[in-house]
Amino acid sequence: MSDNVQTSKPILERFRLDGRVALVTGGAMGIGFGYAEALGQAGAKVAIVDINKEFAHKACETLQAAGIEAMVVLADVTQPDQVKRMVQEVVDRWGRLDIGVNNAGIAHWHDSETLDYADWKRVVDLNLNAVFLCCQAEAQVMLKAGYGKIINTASMSGHIVNRPQNQAAYNATKAGVIHLTRSLAAEWASRGIRVNSISPGYTRTALVEQFISTPEGRELEKLWISLTPLGRMGLVSDLQGAVVYLASEASDFMTGSDLIIDGGYCCW
Repeated sequence: MSDNVQTSKPILERFRLDGRVALVTGGAMGIGFGYAEALGQAGAKVAIVDINKEFAHKACETLQAAGIEAMVVLADVTQPDQVKRMVQEVVDRWGRLDIGVNNAGIAHWHDSETLDYADWKRVVDLNLNAVFLCCQAEAQVMLKAGYGKIINTASMSGHIVNRPQNQAAYNATKAGVIHLTRSLAAEWASRGIRVNSISPGYTRTALVEQFISTPEGRELEKLWISLTPLGRMGLVSDLQGAVVYLASEASDFMTGSDLIIDGGYCCW
């Protein structure tokens, strides 16, 4: 759709992703799988990118069983050569790449005064450096096409400091993702690429559910909910509408934005 022409499509059709090709890093489980599922349900072909072969194939089979055209790409997104190969595999399979969702990441709790540098670097490499590598490789394809949507997973932790857990590395990298998103959005806007991010709050993924089943986790869950105006933790399904919106032409006039989906946590 031309930027200078008013669309005549009904609004719901503008959310459709038929004919589009997407990849989702960290797509084998949790929020990443929720994104992949939503994009596929909206009509996109979806590449599940993950380092875990077993989980990636299971996720792909689940999408395919639901009638979604999907593929698996195994990659360590902290490695530049593997990121380039990731994009090339998708283009080789489907001839294009329209949507890049850069979601792979890790959380790490540790007191900063005793945090080992190797652990700091591990968080920075996956949560920030890998996001840049993925954006760069995706953009190299999208810039040639003159259109593309890049969506990065940030966090409300890029806006606030979570308490009581100490996670300076995580917070710093997610703040970096938000500003990287803005920077790339400004750089590529005139060439047809939109770059936005989503900042989830506390969200009930399988890993989080496992943690909050412990005594320590149950106490933290109570605290997190007490600090959330909507009075509950988020669900992966609460994030799916946002990723479809940002991937679709309905958001074509939006770039450099961060959508905070946290039940109001950052309002306090």
